[in-house]
Amino acid sequence: MFSNLKHVISLTLLASAANLAFAAPAPVADIGGSTSSSRSYSSNETDIQRLERLLENRNRVQLQMQQQLDSMALEISDLRGQIEKNNYDMQQMLQRQRELFVELDKVRQEKATAVVPVDTPAKSSESKGTFSSNVDEQTAYQNAVDLILKKRDYTGAIAAFVQFQKDFPDSSFTPNSHYWLGQLYFAKKQDKEAVKSFAAVIAYKDSNKRADALVKLGDIAERNNNAAQAKKYYQQVVAEYPGSASANIAQDKLK
Repeated sequence: MFSNLKHVISLTLLASAANLAFAAPAPVADIGGSTSSSRSYSSNETDIQRLERLLENRNRVQLQMQQQLDSMALEISDLRGQIEKNNYDMQQMLQRQRELFVELDKVRQEKATAVVPVDTPAKSSESKGTFSSNVDEQTAYQNAVDLILKKRDYTGAIAAFVQFQKDFPDSSFTPNSHYWLGQLYFAKKQDKEAVKSFAAVIAYKDSNKRADALVKLGDIAERNNNAAQAKKYYQQVVAEYPGSASANIAQDKLK
């Protein structure tokens, strides 16, 4: 009797651990009058072995589900990181566009003096506007500027200014064309090309964009973690163009 009680207790514990009641299949009578189970088991399989097998199956399913959950959690983490990176890249792109638009707004006011009709005399040296009597030269320069101001085609504008410099190497618009290229390269974060263009501007001592070009060179140095070089450019602007708008910007960056 004690052996039977022990057997019953073992069965009860295994059934509780499985957390699932498995009902035996209903018997089905065949034509000959004999009964059989809809699911047959080996005659040698005891009730305890059956419960152990069911428990093992449940544990295997739980393990597979946990592995799937872990895999999904990893994928979600990767997606979250990608989203954060995309958001950062978007903010950087918007910031570069804002910087370019600010510069575009600044030169809008200079547009009238940048290109004047052939029959209009040049402005006085005080206005520092550029002038050319070559209609083709004026048209080529104006078309390049319009690609920025009107069409927002910055890639096309780069190509147009590069071609302009090839076609009219001695143009009075050359300093401004270098400055435009510097701004476009700066907005695209092509710092190596931007440095070359702004450096070309500062070679023209009388250019009205020279001070702005020096500030931009400082900005590029600062963006590339070269604080000493950036400080040098800002100080040069303050020293050579005291009281100017560019000097005020440089002074703020030196604080």
